[in-house]
Amino acid sequence: MSERVLGDIATKLLFENDRVRVWELRLAPGERSAVHRHDLDHLLIQISGDRIAIEPEPDSAGPFKEYLAADVVPGAVIPVDRGGIETAVNVGERPYREIIVELKD
Repeated sequence: MSERVLGDIATKLLFENDRVRVWELRLAPGERSAVHRHDLDHLLIQISGDRIAIEPEPDSAGPFKEYLAADVVPGAVIPVDRGGIETAVNVGERPYREIIVELKD
């Protein structure tokens, strides 16, 4: 059995220092992110879009254990604990954009 290869948690790394790492995630309608793992607690800041879903992997240790789809609320800040192994999916009809702020220990 080959080892699973995980991708980046978002589309583009915007900033990093010794305290935080800031990413931008952009997904076109129907587009999926790479399967990725969240090794740090983080904040999701929704910018635009209409519907987003998370597909957790069976071995995910994060807060989301089941498929979850939700409406996008621009400006919403969502704190998320580390440990999730998942894929983000734009299940909406509009392009999705969020900022992810990883909080380093």
